[in-house]
Amino acid sequence: MNESRITLYLQLIGVFAPLSLLSFGGGQSIIADIHKQSVDVFHWVTQAQFVDLFAISRAAPGPGALFTTLIGWHVGGWMGALVASLSLFVPSSILAYAVARMWNRHGDKPWFSQIQRALIPLACGLILAGAYAVLSSSSGGISIWVIALVAAALFMKFDKINPLPTLFVAGVVQALVRAWL
Repeated sequence: MNESRITLYLQLIGVFAPLSLLSFGGGQSIIADIHKQSVDVFHWVTQAQFVDLFAISRAAPGPGALFTTLIGWHVGGWMGALVASLSLFVPSSILAYAVARMWNRHGDKPWFSQIQRALIPLACGLILAGAYAVLSSSSGGISIWVIALVAAALFMKFDKINPLPTLFVAGVVQALVRAWL
């Protein structure tokens, strides 16, 4: 294995392992940081490639955090995909295990529920930053922002709504907007 490959794998670990520990709210919460690192800092992918890989990760079954696997695969082949995936999933899994043990031990204490409530705005902020990064990277113009805001309003108003019809309608609307412009 040559030195440039090892450097690449170390970079993947250096990016995704710390982000793993910040992924409160799931993989969506670290999309903005993934964008910054993979597009702006390391130049692993372009804006267009970032959006394409993000779309593929959302269309594929499985956790949305598999997005990192696609980035790893794009820059380092199968070994890059493996390194990126393990870097993202192992640290957060260890943390989740430790928190679950703590939860069982201290879950009924008042200070523990305070910590839980304090993490809610953090998770929301990280998810919003990820949405902003994806929308900013897209080439859809103002229409994509309007569609996203309408979809967000729908999901906030009707919390039991199935997202698939909403996503389908949003895709059709965006296609019509592009056809007319």
